[in-house]
Amino acid sequence: MSQVFGNEVPGRHVQPLHREAARYLEIPSSGGNSVARLLLDSKVQVAEFDASTAETASMTAGLTATKGATGSEWDLALAGHSADEREEAAVYKLDI
Repeated sequence: MSQVFGNEVPGRHVQPLHREAARYLEIPSSGGNSVARLLLDSKVQVAEFDASTAETASMTAGLTATKGATGSEWDLALAGHSADEREEAAVYKLDI
């Protein structure tokens, strides 16, 4: 007969570290399909998805976009875009 009865006691819960929240939603003006990008406060991209989704609409509801992302702080995030696309980009500062 076994000396172990019932189930094993679960291990101690470890709280994982949370990632930094995205602060900007940027939608570059490019031909064809629009792609939305989530960026940290440091302008590092953390996500990219289709800009026509319902989630994009809910994130931008009530917010006013700033037109243009031409400053040097946007160079890394928008390195693959032309100057014209960067001038036409819509940038939303998210309320977190």
